[in-house]
Amino acid sequence: MDAPGAEPHLGAVVLAPRRPGFTRLSVIAAPLNPLDLLIASGGFHSARHESPYVPGSECVGVVLESERFEVGAVVYAECHASPELPGALAAEVVVPDDDLLVLPGEADPILSAAVGNSGVAAYLPLIDVARLEAGETVLVLGATGSVGRLALQIAHLHGAGRVIGIARDAEALQDLLRLGADAVVELRHGESAESLARRIGEVAPSVDVVLDGLYGVPLEAALQVCAPRARLVNIGNPTSATITLAAGLLRGKRITLSGFAGLHTPLRDKRPALTWLWEALRHGDLDVSVATILLEELPAAWRAQSNSPHTKYVVVPHQKPSRK
Repeated sequence: MDAPGAEPHLGAVVLAPRRPGFTRLSVIAAPLNPLDLLIASGGFHSARHESPYVPGSECVGVVLESERFEVGAVVYAECHASPELPGALAAEVVVPDDDLLVLPGEADPILSAAVGNSGVAAYLPLIDVARLEAGETVLVLGATGSVGRLALQIAHLHGAGRVIGIARDAEALQDLLRLGADAVVELRHGESAESLARRIGEVAPSVDVVLDGLYGVPLEAALQVCAPRARLVNIGNPTSATITLAAGLLRGKRITLSGFAGLHTPLRDKRPALTWLWEALRHGDLDVSVATILLEELPAAWRAQSNSPHTKYVVVPHQKPSRK
């Protein structure tokens, strides 16, 4: 990335020598995340990188050189890109030892990478923040993206009574029924919160947990159908940066409204989520749509990612592209 808002391009950078406390990896798989585009835009509220830099926030790789990890070990890595240390969308990276987790021996490296940030953003808000209980009704706002699709499955696997998905893409919403959604609601352009709340109420008269990846009108509507003591967790705001919230509604139902950001969550706190996700993958319990791409295909995938695709792009620097 040469400047904020620019498109990434293929190029060669000099990888800094590994120093004590760091591990050098050969990247097997590096997901392309919405977070990467937000940071690259230069307008993200929580992180900015000095240009030029190599983007990418996470990967799975093979240890090439390390004091803590065995050479040849396959690890998951969180990458905090800088002009000195390339991010994950590269052939090799140097990462602090504390930002690495060893993958289980039987784990698929591409799928394990694909559910990293996305899976954590679904799992921790539902299970750790909202404390989802068996039999409860869950509403997922922004359900057709990578996080939303995983959230629907995670909720059901943890005993949710009903799971409702809300998004704009009608075709993608229908696919959520295949993944186990009990009902779906299509967003309509320009619709009021009151109208949307009525339509949500037709399929879910009372909601216990809301995972909100949209904010704005969808969240305002969700608040109107919340059960007493409902828990709402916001993880993004592509729809709007603000909402209108009546104080009486919040207090009268004793609703808990929280926020979650993986960027501000240390890896040690993500470990239980990642461990659960990788185990669920091993048992075939999660359906994850993945398209693998080569580094030279990244600019096109970057443009596609900006349009909110319903698949997870994963860069595989040393393999031929495929679909899983």
